[in-house]
Amino acid sequence: MRAGNSPTEVGPKSRHGGSREAIIEAAGRLFLQRGFGFVSMDDLAKAAGVARRTLYNQFATKEDIFREMLRRVSGQLEDTFPSGMESNGEVEDVLRLVARLILDVHKQPEYSGFLRMVVADSRQLPWIAEEFAAVMEPRTERLVQYLTSQTARGILDCRSPALAAHQFMGMLNELSLWPWMIGRESLPFPNDEVVEETVQMFLQRYRRPRSKARSSRGAS
Repeated sequence: MRAGNSPTEVGPKSRHGGSREAIIEAAGRLFLQRGFGFVSMDDLAKAAGVARRTLYNQFATKEDIFREMLRRVSGQLEDTFPSGMESNGEVEDVLRLVARLILDVHKQPEYSGFLRMVVADSRQLPWIAEEFAAVMEPRTERLVQYLTSQTARGILDCRSPALAAHQFMGMLNELSLWPWMIGRESLPFPNDEVVEETVQMFLQRYRRPRSKARSSRGAS
């Protein structure tokens, strides 16, 4: 009898352990399909296959679920613009590294789906856009700081490093992120080609001519 009850004792515990993941997965689906404002906690409990009590034990509000999703997206982005990247070698190599990391993030369905939800709901619920921006901006700022340091060293000539950073990311977004955002597949170009052409186009505009770069370093 004791042996027969053992699986029953383990089963609910296992289901409870997976309930948080089930809720997050259900939220990702429903928020994207219906919009954040049109999904209730009851909807989430039903879609996740958990009791309302279990749902509220895990998350007190929908906002808490959104913030947990945002925390996970933040973790995915954490290494996109690694700190200290200015010491990683030549400017071409650093920009190639950043471009590859950005394209890798774009391939993650959780990130792209979350971004679509933010875009869809941010006009009605501005706090969603504000919290998402608070996660994104520090990563962008790392690239801005890098371009600023390279300009100060006379290697690049970015009059507005912030504008240059957004231009660099924008070229990558156009090819691999925005097509998916409007329901299309990413454009059929190999990643290596996208990275190389993006870096070379960027440097064609912003690299300081070699002679000027040498004279600038000599003057300092």
